[in-house]
Amino acid sequence: MNAIMVSAMQSGAGKTVLTCAVIRALQRRGLSVAGFKCGPDYLDPMFHTRVLDAPSHNLDLFLQGDVGVRQTLGSVHANIAVIEGAMGLFDGIGGTEEASAWQLAAREGIPVVLAVRPGGSSLTLAAQIRGLCSFRCPNVVAGIVLTACRPTLAAHLSPIIERECELPVLGYLPPMEEASFASRHLGLVTADEVPDLSRRVDEVARQLEQTCDLDGLITLACRGGSASTGGPVDPSARHATATRASMDSAREELLLPNLPQTTTQQPAPRCRIAVARDEAFCFYYEAGLARLEACGAELVAFSPLHDKELPAVDALYLGGGYPELHAAELAANEPMRRAMREAARDGMPTVAECGGFMYLQEELTDEQGATFPMVGALPGQAASAGRLVRFGYAWLEAEKDSLLLRAGERIPVHEFHHWDSTHNGTDLAARKPTGESWRCCHATDSLHAGFPHLHFAGKLPLAERFVARAAEFGRGAWR
Repeated sequence: MNAIMVSAMQSGAGKTVLTCAVIRALQRRGLSVAGFKCGPDYLDPMFHTRVLDAPSHNLDLFLQGDVGVRQTLGSVHANIAVIEGAMGLFDGIGGTEEASAWQLAAREGIPVVLAVRPGGSSLTLAAQIRGLCSFRCPNVVAGIVLTACRPTLAAHLSPIIERECELPVLGYLPPMEEASFASRHLGLVTADEVPDLSRRVDEVARQLEQTCDLDGLITLACRGGSASTGGPVDPSARHATATRASMDSAREELLLPNLPQTTTQQPAPRCRIAVARDEAFCFYYEAGLARLEACGAELVAFSPLHDKELPAVDALYLGGGYPELHAAELAANEPMRRAMREAARDGMPTVAECGGFMYLQEELTDEQGATFPMVGALPGQAASAGRLVRFGYAWLEAEKDSLLLRAGERIPVHEFHHWDSTHNGTDLAARKPTGESWRCCHATDSLHAGFPHLHFAGKLPLAERFVARAAEFGRGAWR
C-alpha cells in the first residue's frame, strides 16, 4: 500500500488536524484512503474514523510486534494509507526510539511528512529539523508542512528550511479556528464531542488544497519504501529528481480501480460477546476486535449508560473511556449495574480495562469530587489521582493460569489514566522496561480486570482463549 506518515518534533504541533485534513483532501481527489495511528492512543483514531467513515487502526510495535503491525497494515485495502505518528518522531519506550514513529517508518519504509509549528526562530528552526533528520539512520523525513503558520512567515521560513535541510516544504496551514480541537486530561476530547467536525475538517482540507503541494505529498507516498522491499527511505533525493510526468504517473496508478476485496464464507459464530460502546466506554483497538471476530465471536454493542439490561451474550468486554465524566448517569442506571453484578456472580467471562475496570468496582468519584455507586462486582473505590498514574508501556507477568494468561507468560500492555483505585488487584505482576514493578489486576478463570490496556491482536492467543471460554460458558460448561 502507498503510505505517508504525519509526524512532528513534539506533541501539540497539529498532527491530528493535519492528518484528518490530508485524508479528506485525498478523498476529494477520488482516492480511497486508510487511516492509522502509530502507538497506543485511542482518541486520535476516532477522529480519523469520523473523517473516513470507516475504522482507523492502531499500529503498535510494542503491543503487536512486527508481525501484528504488518498484519494490520495488510488487512486494509485502499489506494493510500495516512498514518499519524505518536508524540515526537523518536519518542519511544523509556527514553529510547523503541516502538516510536521513527522505528515504524524505518522498518516499513514509510516516508514522513513533518508537521512543524514555528515560533520565535528561523535558522534555528532549520537547525532543529536538520538535526532531527540526521539523528538516526535511515532518515525517514521526506517533507515539511508548517502548521498554524501565517502566510508571510511561511514565505520567509520555507526557502531557509529547503536550503539548509535539503527537504521540500510542501506548504503550510494558517491559524484557523476550525483547526482547534479541545482537550481534557487524557488528550483531545472524543470526536463525537467536537461540534461540526465534518465541516471543520472540510474547511481545513480546502485550505490545505490551496496552500500545500498535495501532488508532491502523493508522489512521496507513491515512491516510498514498503514492507516488502524493506529498503531505506531517501526522501530528499527522491523529491529532487521527481518530475511532473512522474507525479502524474503516480497519481494515475492511484486512480486505478481498487483491488477487489476477497470474501470468505463466515462460519457460524461460536459465541456472543457484549462490547460496551457509548459515551463512557469507547477505547478499543479495531484490530483486536477484528481478531475476536476472526476467532468466532459475534460482537454485540451495548450501552452501560442507556440500556437497562444486558443483551443475550456469553461474555463481556468493557473497554476504557471516560466513566468518570458520566458517573452520575452510570449510577442512576441501577438495572444495568444489577445485571453486571449477576453476570459476574454467574461467572460470565469478562475482560475489563481501565474505565471498564473502574465501572466494575464499588464506587467512582467524578471530576467534581462527588462519589457514586458502581457495579460492585469488585472491591475498590476509584478517584482522581491528580496526575498520570503508572503511565506508559509495561509487561504483565502471570504466575498462574487465568482467563487470558497461562503461568509463566507475559504480555505487553499500556497504562494511561489519571484516576486510580484503592484496590487495583494483585493477581499479576507488572514491570516497566525501565525496571519499575508493581502488583495489579484481578485474573481468575472467568475474569481479567485492571487498569492496563492489552491488545487482542498481539503475539499471544488472548482472543482465542477469550472466545473459547465464552463458548464454553454459552454451552453451560462453566455455570
